[in-house]
Amino acid sequence: MQRIYLDHTATTPLDPRVQDAMLPFFSGVFGNASSIHSFGREAKQSLEQSRAVIASAIGAKPGEIFFTSGGTEANNLAIRGTAFAAREKAGRAHLVTSSAEHHAVLEPCEALEKEGFGVTFLPVDNHALVSPDDVSASLTPTTALVSVMAANNEVGSVSLLEEIGHVCRSKGILFHSDSVQALGKIPLNVNSLNVDLMSFSAHKIYGPKGIGALYVRQGTALDPVLRGGGQERGKRAGTESVPLAVGFARAVELAIGEMSDESKRLSGLRDHLEGMILSRFPEVVVNGHPTKRLPGILSISFASDRISLEGEMLVVNMDIEGVAVASGSACTSGSIQPSHVILAMGRDVAAARATIRFSLGKSTTVGDINTAVEALERVLGRMRKK
Repeated sequence: MQRIYLDHTATTPLDPRVQDAMLPFFSGVFGNASSIHSFGREAKQSLEQSRAVIASAIGAKPGEIFFTSGGTEANNLAIRGTAFAAREKAGRAHLVTSSAEHHAVLEPCEALEKEGFGVTFLPVDNHALVSPDDVSASLTPTTALVSVMAANNEVGSVSLLEEIGHVCRSKGILFHSDSVQALGKIPLNVNSLNVDLMSFSAHKIYGPKGIGALYVRQGTALDPVLRGGGQERGKRAGTESVPLAVGFARAVELAIGEMSDESKRLSGLRDHLEGMILSRFPEVVVNGHPTKRLPGILSISFASDRISLEGEMLVVNMDIEGVAVASGSACTSGSIQPSHVILAMGRDVAAARATIRFSLGKSTTVGDINTAVEALERVLGRMRKK
């Protein structure tokens, strides 16, 4: 059976060019980047070159990039690090975020509430977008940080970062954006967006798993979350993984260089997929903004009175047909809870449960799309209520 992977939002396969860049650093250039001898200096040079590549991609300075174990750690460092620093230095203990953020943002914020911080969870519209006016209205003299994702991982909607960033900058409040899904897919510039902190992950752009990065604008106070050695200029303890950093940088280079052409190709494939689905399944509702969305994501919900099983069973049945899709965020796979993003958009629990997401990637072809729709027809034929 042909197997088709349409879950690139969850993770992507390692690009062979990235693997080639990493291989020498597993054995040949193996030194600890913190060591002062020649082996360490050689590793350190490659680490700093990788940092510079990532910084250049977003208009930052190399010294403003801090390597982490992934996007989740980067989000935790941004949120907890700024929260505790702001409370200690300025008595600010209020944060603002949206109800449709990734759990790697929502859960640190919820934990801070239990530790005495105030957190405002702003509503989103029916496209999962938070309003800059709502952000402005939520700010108080004690607000330390606003955190709004660049692009939603479930429905693909692209946020109004520039407008929100302008609001935060005008009030002197730090602005963080979880940009894990956006890097390499849409242009990002930390200066034009007025962003002070931005989180990334390598495995979403055909890089290695286990490494991410946090951009921190120079001068931003940030308490470390991991303590130990003085790595990453005292902000993130732990021996840096030079092979993973090199792979991350190479993945960024490739993603930025290919972004324009690949975005056009994926948008075309997504629109083809959407058109085929809408023409065959009148019970489908497309989730997310119709135009301001990532090129490779299509989230759809089925009317609950037309099918008898939930999104998880749609995913299982599609997998039986050889097509890998998702019912929401990969981080909540296996959960019986309905998508918090779909609920935040104003949909009911039934719609949130009857939702699947297709996310396309480099390997996706027109043939894959056609095969996936044929598989969906067979699956729905079995699942439709009689």
